Amino acid sequence: MKRTRASVIVAWVLGALVVGLLLELALAAAGRSILLPPASLALALVLCAIVVFGLAWPIRKSTRGAVDGKPRKPVNPFMAVRVAALAKASAYSGALLLGAAGGLGLYLLTRSVTPAVASVWLTIGMAFGAAVLLVSGLVAEHFCTLPPDDDEDSKRGEVRA
Repeated sequence: MKRTRASVIVAWVLGALVVGLLLELALAAAGRSILLPPASLALALVLCAIVVFGLAWPIRKSTRGAVDGKPRKPVNPFMAVRVAALAKASAYSGALLLGAAGGLGLYLLTRSVTPAVASVWLTIGMAFGAAVLLVSGLVAEHFCTLPPDDDEDSKRGEVRA
């Protein structure tokens, strides 16, 4: 599995921002009520981020706590792959929700009528929770990668007489 690139994350955020903004504009033009995130969404996103980080932490301890190149305890490769896939999915979900929150916030703040303060705070909370989920997913994905071997580096740096 390849690491998530920043350009992909930025593309997902921008795409979701445009879709969120257009969806709000279409709902308002049709005379329907606009979408507002529930108050519990920010808390749920932060809790998901904590779970993802918590699942990746034992893998990091096993891979980074090596003594003489051998891990302290063996890493279950199936668990590591599952956590890495969950971390990548969390990063993508966080990017999509961050972009959608940006679109909702952009719609609210560009109206000629001042929006209710509660709706702006709900959107900011959604953006914060999504950003925490995005960062937690990227960090957990980093935790699930093996460090590079030192054998090749030491051979390059050796001077032979």
